[in-house]
Amino acid sequence: MGGTSSERDVSLASGLRVADALRSRGHTVTSVDTVRGALTPGEERAMIAGPVMHALPPDQETLARLSSETLPAAIRGIGASHETEVVFIGLHGGQGEDGTLQALLDLTGIPYTGSGHLASALAMDKDLSKRLFREAGVRTPEWLMAPASDDDIVAALGLPVIVKPSKQGSTVGLTLVKERRGLRAAIAEALKYDDEVMIEQFIAGREITVGILGDLALPVGEIIPKHEIYDYECKYTPGMAREEFPAKLSASETKAAQELALLAFKALKLSGYARIDFRMMADGTFYCLEANTLPGMTQLSLIPQAAAAAGITFPELCERIVQSALRKPGETE
Repeated sequence: MGGTSSERDVSLASGLRVADALRSRGHTVTSVDTVRGALTPGEERAMIAGPVMHALPPDQETLARLSSETLPAAIRGIGASHETEVVFIGLHGGQGEDGTLQALLDLTGIPYTGSGHLASALAMDKDLSKRLFREAGVRTPEWLMAPASDDDIVAALGLPVIVKPSKQGSTVGLTLVKERRGLRAAIAEALKYDDEVMIEQFIAGREITVGILGDLALPVGEIIPKHEIYDYECKYTPGMAREEFPAKLSASETKAAQELALLAFKALKLSGYARIDFRMMADGTFYCLEANTLPGMTQLSLIPQAAAAAGITFPELCERIVQSALRKPGETE
């Protein structure tokens, strides 16, 4: 958990909660911040007592200072427990979600939760993942990659558009641009977080999400944010968004969303668990926005809420994710 991406705070909150849940099921857990290494029980308690989550993500200067020792600290932390049976990856964004850590763990032979290194890399790159969605028959909003002129953007996508880093999560660096004059500033903002920027057609409609656990599509959820888009503040500040699980959809709409989510999951060769996000237009058409291979596990996160709607408690959800990592290829629950 932790790491040096803009989602560090979210990851710490997720990781501490997962560790506590797995301990409640009788597991011995060593918490590892990939910046600091293995955490002592006292360090965990201090983190829980302090403000783990903030209204805004950490600034880039702070993250840059932390970045040099990330993976070495992670490996030292994992090695601190000589009987490690499985690594639960509670990282979000950066080297924890882009396949880098997964590839390193593949070399150690230690099983880990979530998708493999190739699938993780594909899902993290929004440009590549959208191409695979389209190939699999899953609608996704039209897009361009920067650099692109204002004329080309408006001609191809119209306005408004979403401008966002291509390899980032939690809506960090994302801007909804309604007027042509705002395009350059939005692209500059996204470039602070990634060297590749996506300009995407804005789909007006409902914010829909589908969690996948193994081969199971969980109950469909709808997010109703207080802001116009489901931004960082709405995601992680109590009271800034309302989530409904199950979403108020017809049986056919629910089935369509779940089937499309499973298609997207398979198109990216994902495994273990993930969350697939959509926009649903007024006519019932779904557009897939992205796949999250290591979705948040905080108290406000969506996968735990979807699991609860399916009658799965949070500790049981964490244990099922661990067990899926330990199963051999081809084995089922």
